[in-house]
This record gives sequence, structure tokens and C-alpha cells, in this order.
Amino acid sequence: MNFFSSPIALAAFGALFLTQLLKVPIDYLRKKKWNWSLIINSGGMPSSHSALMGAVTTAIGLYHGWGSPVFILGLAITVIVVYDATGVRRQAGLHAERINDIVREALAHRNLPEDEAKFLREVIGHSPTEAAVGLLFGVVFAIIIWLIFPTA
Repeated sequence: MNFFSSPIALAAFGALFLTQLLKVPIDYLRKKKWNWSLIINSGGMPSSHSALMGAVTTAIGLYHGWGSPVFILGLAITVIVVYDATGVRRQAGLHAERINDIVREALAHRNLPEDEAKFLREVIGHSPTEAAVGLLFGVVFAIIIWLIFPTA
């Protein structure tokens, strides 16, 4: 079996692709404005990183067993990715918001030339809810793939 016929790869990258696509209509429902850049950007609802890791780890467990060393490795990496998305990357986004506020304030008071104003990207990480929804989506997607393709 090669990569392109692997149900594990299909589960992983299918979940990643679909969650990236889902971000656009979900964001539209919240803001009433289409933001097509969400298809290629990180951050937002649901977390595609969490969906990818939830799908690949679940698929490994379903196809190779819940006690397999590869499943344990996948689970460990999933924990790290979700922790990073909701912790470090989220904090970096919150810091970017504050820094951008300072730059806007400096621009408003003319303490900073406009051509030197560079704004940081604010949506980098995920809220715990965004990560949990992404993780759940990935798990469910992997189970659906396993039901369609029961053997790898």
C-alpha cells in the first residue's frame, strides 16, 4: 500500500482539508463577512491542526491497534500539538493583539510614521473550544473512513 491509497493518510489529510474549508462558513456566520484567507491560514474554528492529529492518531489506533507503539507515539504528538495550539501559539496571538493596539495608539498620536507601522498577525493559536472541536472532528472523520475502508 502506498501513501495515496492509505486510509490513514486519507483520514489525516481529509480531516485537515475539510476543517480548513469549514473555517470560512463558520467565520461568516459569526462576522457576516467572507474571509477566504482562512482556507490557508492557521487559527480559527475548528482547529485543523487538532483535526489532523486527532484523525491520524485515531486511524492508527483503529488500523494498527490501541497498544501499538505507533499509536502511542501519535497520541503523544497529538497532546503536544493541541497543547501548543491552545497554549504557546494562543499566547503569541494575544501578545500580537496588544502590540497592534500599541502601534495603533502610536499612529493615532502621530508618534509613529505610517510607513513604519507593521501589524502582527493576531489569530495564531486556538481557544480550547476550537481545539476540542477540531480534535472531535478528526476522531469522527477517522472513524467514518475506517467504516468505509475497514482494512488497511
